[in-house]
Amino acid sequence: MRRFGQVIGVKPEAYDEYVRAHAAVWPGVLATIQACNIRNYSIYAWKRDTLFACFEYVGDDFEGDMARMGADPETQRWWAWMTPLQQPVEGRADGEWWHTLTEVFHTD
Repeated sequence: MRRFGQVIGVKPEAYDEYVRAHAAVWPGVLATIQACNIRNYSIYAWKRDTLFACFEYVGDDFEGDMARMGADPETQRWWAWMTPLQQPVEGRADGEWWHTLTEVFHTD
């Protein structure tokens, strides 16, 4: 199992819409997340302009599972709705949307 922490901005004027959408995530999107070996997935907001996500990946082909998630038509529709509400953070790697953080501490 691998743990991930990620961060992205959310446009302040889009914050309420983003929260409402995530109070009722489409069942097909949730099923795809599960099928792509993502578990224990949470998104937190900080100051209405920054989102922090954490999840556990339990598969053995992260890149393949993420490609499968990205190819899912319902997930693509969800992302088409969410993407304009978000804004990537400075310092992210080329090609990153959500910036993956470096884990510096963990305890169970």
